[in-house]
Amino acid sequence: MPSFSLPPIHDNPEGGWGPSSSNIPDQFKFKDIPYAPYSKSDKLGRFADWNDLSSDNRQNAGGPPSAQNARGGGPGGRRRDGNQAFGSGTASAFAYFHVEDESSFSLVDNKAAPPRRGGGFRGGRATGRGQPFGARGAARGGGGRGGYSNNRGGNQRGGGGGRGRGGWRDWEKNNRAREASVVISSQWSMLEEIEFHRLAKLRLEVDEPEELDSYGRLFAYDKSYDRVTTKTEKPLQLVDRIKYNTTTSDDPVIQQLASSGVAKVYTTDVILSVLMCAPRSVYPWDIVIVREGDSLFFDKRDGGPFDTVTVNENAADPPQDPTPPNPNNPTEKAAVPETPSINTATSLSLEATYINQNFGFQSVIETSPPQPVDFAHPNPFYGPEETEPLASCGYRYRLFDLGITEDEDIKICVRTEVDAYSPGQGNPRDGQGLVTIRALNEFDPRAQGAGGAPDWRSKLDSQRGAVVATEMKNNSCKLAKWTVQSVLAGAELMKIGYISRGNPRDNTRHVILSTASMRPTDFAAQLNVSLANGWGIVRTVTDMCMKMPEGKYVLVKDPNKPVIRLYAVPLTTFTGEDEEGGESSEEE
Repeated sequence: MPSFSLPPIHDNPEGGWGPSSSNIPDQFKFKDIPYAPYSKSDKLGRFADWNDLSSDNRQNAGGPPSAQNARGGGPGGRRRDGNQAFGSGTASAFAYFHVEDESSFSLVDNKAAPPRRGGGFRGGRATGRGQPFGARGAARGGGGRGGYSNNRGGNQRGGGGGRGRGGWRDWEKNNRAREASVVISSQWSMLEEIEFHRLAKLRLEVDEPEELDSYGRLFAYDKSYDRVTTKTEKPLQLVDRIKYNTTTSDDPVIQQLASSGVAKVYTTDVILSVLMCAPRSVYPWDIVIVREGDSLFFDKRDGGPFDTVTVNENAADPPQDPTPPNPNNPTEKAAVPETPSINTATSLSLEATYINQNFGFQSVIETSPPQPVDFAHPNPFYGPEETEPLASCGYRYRLFDLGITEDEDIKICVRTEVDAYSPGQGNPRDGQGLVTIRALNEFDPRAQGAGGAPDWRSKLDSQRGAVVATEMKNNSCKLAKWTVQSVLAGAELMKIGYISRGNPRDNTRHVILSTASMRPTDFAAQLNVSLANGWGIVRTVTDMCMKMPEGKYVLVKDPNKPVIRLYAVPLTTFTGEDEEGGESSEEE
């Protein structure tokens, strides 16, 4: 006769709900079962996918088969390595995909098509006098005026840009590796590694600084440049002036201040702004840190990334340099063109540096009135043997207190720079009416790396907000560094010139289209630049280096990852003694 017996009941000895982990029978324990990570906010599309089987009978991590084959993930296409750890990519196998539902859906539009303006389009290219690449609506996913669009919802094939097929070889753009700004030698030892997301959480409020001394001579800013428009553009002139960009250790004023022990950390505003805006940086950089006794000196290398200005660093597809020849395959044809392009990252950086210097030299009034203003001391770098005239530049040595408590004595001495003064705004010797001058440059809106920038000549006067928003997106790091430098120097105004090429194919002739004026603190709020976060980064790096013994260190930004690393290097690094090793030289 059949019988029924109750299974043994395992009570929870802790007195809680559910089974206890301490007395679960072996047959109920989940042994060797892979765990797929998931999020409670994910939309679950299917419980199991029996159709998406790869060659090794495991689920591929790319979605449904139709989407995989379209992206080259099916047989014969590009496929990720199948030997992955359990749960490393299985979460997307159960994700919700809407592709199959749309495949059988079609939209019937009975409205008459609008008449085309200009030439027709085919495959996203202009064949007549129409605007190039889908015109106005193309970048937003529509066909635009004169463009080609399958339906009202956006472009499917052609029509120029949008979320369709994308550009040619888009998959390759993110795989282009950058070279480090400095060669990492085998003699270097890595001490610390910090990710950017950890740096972004730091905060330190710093009080108003104390001014130690001031050097140099300032000319008045020419206010006629504020009235320049695209219809009254001015040519950018080549002005031959001397402006020094000396590193910290070579500054005689900082050497004198360090001998008297006024601070523990010494640096310049250019170096400090890079460190304070580090989480925004994409391109590689490096800072040489020397600890002598109880003092830290933050230096730059001659010819390093601090001497040039970046262009569209934060764009989705920034300007690229040509791929160097493959050393493992000497017979392969080099990708470097015979005539170097004027729109590569290196060429644009040199062009932007040239524009910044000459715009600052040109936009000041060197002949009185108004009279130039001399600071307390003359320029400390201008020797008696120099014959060329000096540029308008004033150096303010300012002392910031990084101490958290009153007992802490951690002060940083910063050499800051201002470029001019605004007449009628007070006494510049007292820090009133000081101005910093910078310039943004336009090269070719249709070139690779332009970042979707609008044409300045047609949009700058009518839609300045769109131009500024695009520049804030594509040059977020550069604008943040300029703003931090202006705030550190105590400047009341920051002038930013909009300078474009006279001809997009000629990088030697430029015109000034407009000049914007803004207060650095207000512009920092628009850019979402947190000075408290910047000071927190500086204090963290300072504490990190103060724990190390005396010597030389290098803080390096990884060229392809949002990470900074601190290396301990020999004392002869970046000096004349190691030139035989192939590294760039810098005098301490």
